[in-house]
Amino acid sequence: MDKILSVGIDIGTSTTQVIFSEITLENMASGFTVPRINIIDKKVIYKSDIYFTPLISQTEIDGEKIKNIVESEYKKAQISKKSVSTGAVIITGETARKQNASLISEQLSDLAGDFVVATAGPDLESIIAAKGAGADQLSKTKNAVVINFDIGGGTTNIAVFDSEEVVDTACFDIGGRLIKFDQNNKVVYVSEKIKKLAAEIGIEIKENYSPQKSELEKIAAKMADILAEVVSEEEKSDLYNYLVTNHALSRNFKIDYVSFSGGVADYIGENDENTDSFKYNDLGILLARKITESDLFKKHRVVKADETIRATVVGAGSHTTDISGSTISYNGDIFPLKNIPIIKITTDEEKFVAAELTATIKKKLEWFNLENESQTVALALTGKKNFTFKEINNLAEIIIKGMEELIEKDFPLIIILENDAAKVLGQTINKKLSKKENIVSLDSIKVNNGDYIDIGKPLAKGKVVPVIIKTLIFGK
Repeated sequence: MDKILSVGIDIGTSTTQVIFSEITLENMASGFTVPRINIIDKKVIYKSDIYFTPLISQTEIDGEKIKNIVESEYKKAQISKKSVSTGAVIITGETARKQNASLISEQLSDLAGDFVVATAGPDLESIIAAKGAGADQLSKTKNAVVINFDIGGGTTNIAVFDSEEVVDTACFDIGGRLIKFDQNNKVVYVSEKIKKLAAEIGIEIKENYSPQKSELEKIAAKMADILAEVVSEEEKSDLYNYLVTNHALSRNFKIDYVSFSGGVADYIGENDENTDSFKYNDLGILLARKITESDLFKKHRVVKADETIRATVVGAGSHTTDISGSTISYNGDIFPLKNIPIIKITTDEEKFVAAELTATIKKKLEWFNLENESQTVALALTGKKNFTFKEINNLAEIIIKGMEELIEKDFPLIIILENDAAKVLGQTINKKLSKKENIVSLDSIKVNNGDYIDIGKPLAKGKVVPVIIKTLIFGK
């Protein structure tokens, strides 16, 4: 068994935080085979203070100040740079921009060996937050449907898990800092969407105005009502549709459990009236109280999240080295490939009819879109142990249609199978795309949603490729 130190850094629209974890690894393979590393234990050994994210503009991170924060936390934790084996950075919310990812990678490159830098749009942020809150594990242990509401400063990110698998996501422009106040409770900022929400209930709110607490309570109550609509089977209101950030849930689910994370979650379910409603100069505490009074809280089984405000902090990127199977297919000189996110199709989804599976792939691709722009991802499936020619042909067509956005933009098409069929699948896709460059089809590799992979240059006269799997670990 080996123990490694890992650092996780969460940079959001409102807050930034750092966490150090000790990860225990064990090689499960024999001495004569390729190492297969399992994570057998994880322990958070240090949590930083929570900082307001230093910004140059509303969407541009001040990289130098981020580096100063991280360096100071290394010192406070009494951890040297050399002792940290790996790390992960999650950039979320309005700060999730491509230029921020490259900036942070550059600024923090000397603080850990090999960071996974993940820029998370609303869908991926929903999944990461829900995993940090423990919704995935709860759904697994209870064999149940769990919905997590991650309520931050600017948005509420929602993810639904069924037996550990994420089945849907959504995001709404509802958050605790959509109205901000100065020390005299005068409004210094209010979002345009909240102005409209207020107007719909007969309240005018604007900058340089000191609203009555009763008015703010009505606004917070309306925001809570919108969140309650998410799990309601009734027809959605116009305000519900107006406050959708990117998309609502695709269908109604029979929800077994509800959990809350994000900064607002610390005050949901609390009954301490002595807490200053405007402790943070925003609407967060009032919103939490109104959620507690709403049907969302009262009519569902609410479970306490493993983490609330720290739910998006990643505990680690654990590196597992693997070797592909020997029946693989690739063309184009594109290796090495680094930090490629995985979208995993579940075994149940693989049974879908062609049109439904194609739509599922397209939807999961959107998890990694930023500013409506795509990025390279790898599509992972279990696959059958014995495909017929017709089944391979059909699967190739589904993948081409599902991944057409990446294919049209000349991104590498990367497919990973657990079972042994990558060569024939890759060759079939090649033929259908008229020998298009940059197609990689690998097998004998097991990955999951939330993993990132590196693919090295081919070995053994091109018969296999080395793969490093980086699993994001959520500390408790």
